[in-house]
Amino acid sequence: MGQIVNAVKMAHALLLPKLKNAYNVVDATAGNGKDTLFLAINTPSEAVIWAFDIQQTALNKTKALLADHGQERKVKFILASHDQIANYVNSPVDAAMFNLGYLPGGDHTVTTMPDTTVAALNQLLVLLNPMGIISIVAYPGHDMGRREELALRSFLATLPQKLYTVACWQMINQVNNPPVLYIVERTG
Repeated sequence: MGQIVNAVKMAHALLLPKLKNAYNVVDATAGNGKDTLFLAINTPSEAVIWAFDIQQTALNKTKALLADHGQERKVKFILASHDQIANYVNSPVDAAMFNLGYLPGGDHTVTTMPDTTVAALNQLLVLLNPMGIISIVAYPGHDMGRREELALRSFLATLPQKLYTVACWQMINQVNNPPVLYIVERTG
């Protein structure tokens, strides 16, 4: 039996109430497409979802998954790093998701990086609507993931409390450095 709750399921649970009124949404790391599908299914029919990935293989998997569920029409597939979000998205954002690390089943040397992830977050924070939300799942179980999670924690801790609420969620009795979920909500 799988875990009843894990970091990704918790991210979905926290984003779900916001998605019914989310019209401009970003999946900063499309990967195998599961988060993109979650966003597509749970947003209004006129919503636009921006799905970013640096690997064509990932975008192909995402497109196929969304096509299988009849959800591809509302998604813009962008072959670019998430630190290029501002070059593509110029409307206010209601919700965004990051599922960091490497493509499951893919090349583990191709991974998200601390500097590009923080740059992407900076861009999204500028675009984020009041009451907008960002979820970030980080994976400190591998070397780059550890560095990325530390960079995220340091960066997110500096966000002004008057503008953002930042929370951290992690399983505390799991071995091998379990994933860490960060939630950022714009309050001002």
